[in-house]
Amino acid sequence: MSDASPPEPQRPRLQAGAARSGKSKPANARPTPLGIYDKARPDGVTGIEVVAVVLSAVWLLGCLVFFVFMPQAPAPDGQGGLRFLMTMLAVFMPVAMIWVAATAARASRVMREESQRLQAAIDAIRHAYIAQQQGGRISTEPSVSRKLDEIAAATRKTETALATFSTRREENKRAAAPAIAPAAEDQPTLALGTQSVDMTPPLEHDDLIRALNFPETAEDEAGFAALRRAMKDRNAAQLIQAAQDILTLLSQDGIYMDDLRPDRARPEIWRMFGQGARGRPIAALGGIRDRSSLALTAGRMKQDPIFRDAAHHFLRRFDKLFAEFEKIADDAEISAMADTRTARAFMLLGRVAGTFD
Repeated sequence: MSDASPPEPQRPRLQAGAARSGKSKPANARPTPLGIYDKARPDGVTGIEVVAVVLSAVWLLGCLVFFVFMPQAPAPDGQGGLRFLMTMLAVFMPVAMIWVAATAARASRVMREESQRLQAAIDAIRHAYIAQQQGGRISTEPSVSRKLDEIAAATRKTETALATFSTRREENKRAAAPAIAPAAEDQPTLALGTQSVDMTPPLEHDDLIRALNFPETAEDEAGFAALRRAMKDRNAAQLIQAAQDILTLLSQDGIYMDDLRPDRARPEIWRMFGQGARGRPIAALGGIRDRSSLALTAGRMKQDPIFRDAAHHFLRRFDKLFAEFEKIADDAEISAMADTRTARAFMLLGRVAGTFD
């Protein structure tokens, strides 16, 4: 084992900092206090002990002069022991009181030093906390701004896509209107009143689930592709539009579905909801426990009629689509749908509206 002691970790950093700043350390500079981690002063002889020794010596010398050089009257018979005891008390009692006072003064000094060290430690912790908060704020602001930019870009892209779908549908209707009239005379009506909407292939469950969760970022091409396919289905398009409206309104109060972590309910409870059950049997669906989100949503529901109408419209659309989805979906698909942003909004609004009471 080497006898060399490990170097002190703080001195090189201080010297390097001084060298970088171009300033030399003053000869009489005081070291930075380390608080409770600073080394305690060695227990040596202090002024308190010196004063106590001097006072004790002076008192004992005075007692010696008194009892040796001053004539003493003889003690009465039978009281010699009592006189000796009183003499010892008169000599040593003041000495004992002097050292009790010295001990109390030393303890008081130690307590003051401990208090100063503790105060220095508290100040160091406070400064470190402030520096950490400032550094954390500086480091998190870019990431927060980047996240907000991504959400805003995704929202704009979604709105653009929805507007494009609506515009294309209207243009197709206007373009097809002149041709329908002549063709109606030449072509017979489809049997049983079949419409073009009925001939559209059914929407895949994976596309519906991905669309109800909305695209993650502006670069989520698979999410936007699923959203485009879902918008071709009438019921899915109505629910997606209602979900987009309510999510936008909730975001105005700082409520985002990604921040919510609801308790998961079993697929059979979701099936009970799809089959028409309400109230306590499906109370597990109201798994949102965030009190601030619940309070803000409840207050908005009472005070804002536009928000209230949008929330009830969204709940009706979700109820209608899920009743159809439950009949043909398996448990895994129901669990996946329950984890979407649209389903979380349903849990939040359903609990506020009393669906699970």
